[in-house]
Amino acid sequence: MNKSILMATLIAAVALTACGKKEEAAPAAPAPMAAPAAAEVAAAASQVAAGASEVAGMAAAAASEAASK
Repeated sequence: MNKSILMATLIAAVALTACGKKEEAAPAAPAPMAAPAAAEVAAAASQVAAGASEVAGMAAAAASEAASK
């Protein structure tokens, strides 16, 4: 049971860590950029929420499986 919970936690931590991206260093003199459209921001937020929901579902399933053993 403890191993299953540990594995579920490890999988959730890896999945959440994988969602983060390292940003490259900005150039010395960046060119002016337009702000992202609200639709693009909403789409990105939706993808992040879907990924977090999937990870939470996997963790819940693993915890449920561990509890049933």
